[in-house]
Amino acid sequence: MHVVKEFSRFRMASSPENTASLSVQKATRSESSQAKKSQHAEEVIFYMNCRAAYLTVLKSSLENIKSKEQLGLVLQQAGRNPSQKTVNKYWTSQTTTLNFDDFCTILKKEKPATKTELLEAFGKIDTDNTGYILHDELYKLLTTRGEKMTWDEVSTITKQADFNCSGKLDYNKFCDLYMTTSEQCCKTAREKLEVDSRLRQQQFGSQAEISSEGITLPVSKPSPRVPRKTDHKLAPTKGDSRTPSRPSSAQSCKASISTAISMGASSNRNTKLIEPDTIKEWQRAQSKGCFYLEEDGEIISHKYKLHLPQRSTVCITIKPLNVRQVEGKSCHWLSVDTALYILKENETQENLQLVSFTEQQNKEMFGWKGELGSGIYWLLPFTTGCRLKKVKTQITGEAKLVYRGEDGELALTKEFRATLLDIFETIDLDGNGLLSLEEYNFFELRTSGEKCDEEAWAVCKENFDMKKNELTRQGFMDLNLMEANDREGDPSDLWVTLLSLGYNKALEMTEACPFVIDIYAEKCKPRIKAIYLEAGSWQLNRAICKSVVNKGEAKVMDGCENIIIYTYKAGRRITSVIENKSENKVIIHVNNEQSKNCLSNRGLTVFAVEVAPKSMMVSQHVMPLNEQEEWFYNCVHSLLRRV
Repeated sequence: MHVVKEFSRFRMASSPENTASLSVQKATRSESSQAKKSQHAEEVIFYMNCRAAYLTVLKSSLENIKSKEQLGLVLQQAGRNPSQKTVNKYWTSQTTTLNFDDFCTILKKEKPATKTELLEAFGKIDTDNTGYILHDELYKLLTTRGEKMTWDEVSTITKQADFNCSGKLDYNKFCDLYMTTSEQCCKTAREKLEVDSRLRQQQFGSQAEISSEGITLPVSKPSPRVPRKTDHKLAPTKGDSRTPSRPSSAQSCKASISTAISMGASSNRNTKLIEPDTIKEWQRAQSKGCFYLEEDGEIISHKYKLHLPQRSTVCITIKPLNVRQVEGKSCHWLSVDTALYILKENETQENLQLVSFTEQQNKEMFGWKGELGSGIYWLLPFTTGCRLKKVKTQITGEAKLVYRGEDGELALTKEFRATLLDIFETIDLDGNGLLSLEEYNFFELRTSGEKCDEEAWAVCKENFDMKKNELTRQGFMDLNLMEANDREGDPSDLWVTLLSLGYNKALEMTEACPFVIDIYAEKCKPRIKAIYLEAGSWQLNRAICKSVVNKGEAKVMDGCENIIIYTYKAGRRITSVIENKSENKVIIHVNNEQSKNCLSNRGLTVFAVEVAPKSMMVSQHVMPLNEQEEWFYNCVHSLLRRV
């Protein structure tokens, strides 16, 4: 198994695209019954492998993964090669446990590497295509790049007689052994599961194993991290959105409910944000932030703590940050919808109570005005994903980032310098024109997955322009120029940074949306601080569901009183939530074919979602495709099955 572990680190070191995920989601929808049977069979095999790997490390699928190390081990048993960055992606600062359903979701996203991908990674080093890499070159690469390895760890690879000879590594043989080792891990886990009759009786989630047609797919049960004080537990946001055919043992039902809403062009008449006349006299706090689109379509953003020293009337707003607009360049992010959910911190961070959210609108700005007591509040930014999503665009040519002047020295191009100034403007969260270590570390976490410590920051201070221990714009420019010089003009690392920040090869920001938050308080000085940069938490998901339940229209599904559809409309957004009060998991078919001029965050007109027992989850967010025209929302939710 050490071969898989060591090579994962090699791949991070060798590829300039080490921040990009190699996983590609390959979901297909076929009308033929044969295709459906094939899809079902693939899912049965997938969940069998998930189960086998999980039970190799844990005693039961009801037992939770309790540490980052345990997560890495289970992923290895499933034939994956998780780097530390991959593990950190799923085990964040707020993670305490992961359940079996979380694990299945991760495996769906983290596809196993193919031999072709491995050979391509080696080929970037072996430019002469000899099929070999010198050990000296391998030592230098693996101990200085990416997730750095120790000399002894590299020696573990070079001492393997199967693929080493005469001071060289035969990477074709290495790849063969890697693939064999990975497949053997999965095979061993499956054989152990089949031989051990006790393990075969273990339950999957809350669904026992059955035979006949195959294996019943696991129930998406709520993670133990979700408070269970009420019946309204939230289903996990990952892995339960689009559901393929299920085994024939499930019970089918034709209950359905239809919701129709007609919205006018730029409909915001009922949600106008009215700021007090005296707001300019109120005390103000401000922070910037950004939504970033991940390779798998997930959206991450900064999350904030707000401190109010005393009770006060406040006005809280969020809007896209209007950075430089260059003629001929698109400003896609300005059309992205933004919102803030305000949660009150009580005794623990785990127990956050929804206060309200920014539903009032003034053009691109959304806000909320009301009275808040003294204490700590969490501000959780949110965007539906209707406008911020993966879009394939035709790029005619790659922008030039660096050039050599007449003196032979490297310099940044005018266009790249302008882009770096925009980036600086975005990551300068407090807007003081300087980057503190905390602000710079958010940038580092996004672009490299690592942090800069105090010692490294002191080195920066010696080499780059700083004021009051904070990096200036010029210092930031020089730091990027140094990176270009380190690669002798090769812009590969610079492109890794730009792509991770949402820019395309034409230097257009298409997969990110910077925003600015303003807090005005009438009677005290508010303080806001960015705490995390990560994906939407279960607290945010719960807050969205609660807000829709509290303010939306509720409809009980005809013929099935345990299923309730809540629909909330405000301004240019409609959100629907499904509540399942029954004791069984349900699969809901969602049909938007009769809607006009509508854009769903699901990216599909027809799809299915599964909702765990005694829980609720977001069905979809919908916005107008063209805001200058009327739009008509007509959605039918139908109960496909109870499982």
